[in-house]
Amino acid sequence: MRYLPIFLDVQNKRCALIGGGEIAARKLAWLRAAGAHVRIIAPEAMNDLHPEIIIQLEAEHPEGAVTHLRARFVPAHLDGCELVVSATDDAAVNTSVAMAARARNLPVNVVDDPAQCSFIVPAVIDRDPMTIAISSSGTSPVLARWVRSRIESLIPSSIGRLAAFFGMKRGAVQTRLPDIGARRRFWETQLETPLPELIAQGRIDEAHALFQTNLSDANTQNDLGQGRVYLIGAGPGDPDLLTFRALQRLQQADVVVYDRLVSPAVVDLARRDAVRMYVGKCRDAHSVPQEEISQRLVELARAGKIVARLKGGDPFVFGRGGEEIEALAAAGLPFEVVPGITAATGCAAYAGIPLTHRDYAQSVRFITGHTRDGKLDLDWGNLATCKDTLVFYMGLSASAEICQQLIAHGMPATRAAGLVEHGTTARQQVYTGTLSTLPGLIVGAESPSLLIVGDVVKLHEKLAWFQGSPDAAPTFTPQPVAAALHQKIRSAA
Repeated sequence: MRYLPIFLDVQNKRCALIGGGEIAARKLAWLRAAGAHVRIIAPEAMNDLHPEIIIQLEAEHPEGAVTHLRARFVPAHLDGCELVVSATDDAAVNTSVAMAARARNLPVNVVDDPAQCSFIVPAVIDRDPMTIAISSSGTSPVLARWVRSRIESLIPSSIGRLAAFFGMKRGAVQTRLPDIGARRRFWETQLETPLPELIAQGRIDEAHALFQTNLSDANTQNDLGQGRVYLIGAGPGDPDLLTFRALQRLQQADVVVYDRLVSPAVVDLARRDAVRMYVGKCRDAHSVPQEEISQRLVELARAGKIVARLKGGDPFVFGRGGEEIEALAAAGLPFEVVPGITAATGCAAYAGIPLTHRDYAQSVRFITGHTRDGKLDLDWGNLATCKDTLVFYMGLSASAEICQQLIAHGMPATRAAGLVEHGTTARQQVYTGTLSTLPGLIVGAESPSLLIVGDVVKLHEKLAWFQGSPDAAPTFTPQPVAAALHQKIRSAA
């Protein structure tokens, strides 16, 4: 995040606007909409200013709300101001304004010159008192406006009236529900009632009555009594592959429990105030034991917390999700399982490798590549003689042994094999070869990776549609960072 998003209170505050042209007129309207008192500094006579500025100057405003100082800019013009906008087409003037503002520690925006700005102006959706700001960090204002138009089509015009209604009720809700978690859940529940529609239709008296009934019925301790756990499949890496239900449940959570195979971009979709708890395994760092994770989920739910337990891929495919909900069921705690796109389907799709194909494979097997005591305990004879597509999860470190064992037990050394590294993310790389050649091709490959064995791998060359780059930013938490997070949590426990 390049800029810190904030909303400045400029109501009745003196702001300086340098310039008298079309761009300055737009900035004047923007400042006045926020209630600012604007001092316009421009050398032009009043009649030579942009027509929209003249209209503002001639309109009935409180005394001093909009004034024009006919002069060339000098730093003293900023005295008494709290914010500065420079909207001229003179680079020297803009630079002078920026330097004078910084010397006075005033926030300054120089239009179309991010390098000289201490703040930038976002594209805004104004549904007063609801305000939505969209920024491209100054790189593409056109794109920000395009995103704004897309969001505006989804936001009802009545959302501002709903925000104002809720604002009037905050004090009553705080008195009735002193627990912050209970209050948040109450507000979320109201959005699922007829209240928004009543307010949109202008039936305010009915809305007041319904709200009062709902508040009177609210449990003063906790509407939900005890907490609950959402076991959520976070998908293979790309946050856009998260299901809509998963996003809903994640944003309801008080606590987010996640592991190394959940990308930070997915974790960041949780509420800002949600507690993040890392319990993942990484190389050269002990993992939190599964029994401890399960017990932690039980303790959090008993404490009344809404918990999102994020699992890479799907929680029921090599995610040990079944063990965790067994513990919750034994404790009598409510839970919900939200399926996710498992790594096999996600990575294979992005690699252009169909897991089944009527010309090559009529079935697929998912197999764990994790070793126990340093040995792979698999039915190699059965695997080597089948015609299924074989997908090995967590098999990077054992890939050479897997290929050797399959050959040793009768699978042709020429059988196609591939490895998908960082699948579905910008760093995705796909290595293809045969059982005999692949181990030499993937030296230096990184986890998370998925090993696919079968003739369907041959289709990659023809069907590959997604190209990643090894130079792209990492999607998953680097191992040293993950280890540090793990140690921090262990120390705080």
